[in-house]
Amino acid sequence: MQDQSPSKIKRNTDSAIEDGLARLTPEKITETINQVLQKETGPRLKAYVETCMRCGLCSDACSYFLSNDRNPEFSPAAKVKQTIWEMIAKKGKVSKDFMRRAVHIAHIECNVCRRCSMYCPFGIDIAYMMLLVRRICHKLEITPQYIQDTVNSHSVTMNQMWVKEDEWIDTLQWQEEDAREEFDNLRIPLDKHGADIMYSVIAPEPKFQAGLIYQAATIMHAAGINWTMPSGPGWDNSNMAMFTGDSEISGRIARTFYETAAKLNVKRIVMGECGHAFRSIYDVGNRWISWAMPPFEIVHALEFYHELLTQGRITIGEKYKKKVTLHDPCNVSRGRGLHDMAREVVRMTCDDFVDMVPNREHNYCCGAGGGVVNCGPPYKTERMVNNRVKAEQLAATGAQVLIAPCHNCHSGLEDIVHHYKLDMEVKFLGDIIFETMEKKIYRPGE
Repeated sequence: MQDQSPSKIKRNTDSAIEDGLARLTPEKITETINQVLQKETGPRLKAYVETCMRCGLCSDACSYFLSNDRNPEFSPAAKVKQTIWEMIAKKGKVSKDFMRRAVHIAHIECNVCRRCSMYCPFGIDIAYMMLLVRRICHKLEITPQYIQDTVNSHSVTMNQMWVKEDEWIDTLQWQEEDAREEFDNLRIPLDKHGADIMYSVIAPEPKFQAGLIYQAATIMHAAGINWTMPSGPGWDNSNMAMFTGDSEISGRIARTFYETAAKLNVKRIVMGECGHAFRSIYDVGNRWISWAMPPFEIVHALEFYHELLTQGRITIGEKYKKKVTLHDPCNVSRGRGLHDMAREVVRMTCDDFVDMVPNREHNYCCGAGGGVVNCGPPYKTERMVNNRVKAEQLAATGAQVLIAPCHNCHSGLEDIVHHYKLDMEVKFLGDIIFETMEKKIYRPGE
């Protein structure tokens, strides 16, 4: 397996960060840091900072630390020491060079996956503190360019890929026509008022992976689901703003999504296979608009597939034959506890399943989540070095197919497979179900 020494890592930056730093004054840096720390935090941050004993038990939980030959600089506690602790200790009086490093640590060297919190004896949420650093960077306007562009697109068009309304509808019509090769009378219903389910996807699907909408429509039709998709803004369930520290835009994106579902008067929302989008709609976006929980039942694709299979609404003809392994997305496994349900779905659809070690909520992050992959090409080579432990974990399974039920995970794992020359194909769980299901319509009682 191809390797690269961590000592040779070149820590890149990009024009948005450098231009932003050039505009900053010492006074602006200090004022912004203190505003966030004094006005936007409280006992939670104080408890974390004062409780941490610098014991280092979080270190072995971090894939960055392990991938970089246990370099102490990559320990979660060290990342906090190099960023938020210094800001507190110096009362915000830090330099531009300090902030350049802080941007890199918070955005490129931490996936905010929260694996480290499981190994901290006090349960300190280091991801929360890294997100605070990102919040400060956002307010200083030194967020990496590519992820900021994604947020800008979502702010203007209500989808992260700048997909125009007519392009969105054209894509759905195109996939509906293609899906009629499976079922003559299949429809992708738009704006169907009172449907049981609103199905939502992230913008990369109509932009780059429209076939996934085809597959979802086929599954919905075969299962006899009363469903719909929105024709206008609010169909994209992603939310990169929650990873840039832009809480205001994050809340606006979530509100638009909820309002779209409310206008259609649907009973529940089924999300596509995206972990961060699920987290945004299920447990983050609602809080930025002061709701304890979302106003609708939110169901991730994993739960939905499990429901359809166990209820017999779709049936498997012949199980998938190739040897498969399963990646646990942080936001639906560690964050929502769907890891065992995912394995039940895999075993119902696949003949030969081997688990990774470690697995379930202890699985290593894909290295792309938390907005890291969205920071773009300037950081890809460094990201691959930081993902070495994940590549080793994948190679040890001997699997031919890697199932990744999350878009960012899928993209990040494809990069790892390519970079480390692993003989492995990456698939969504929906790909497996579509390939193995019987193409017949569910009729109760038959």
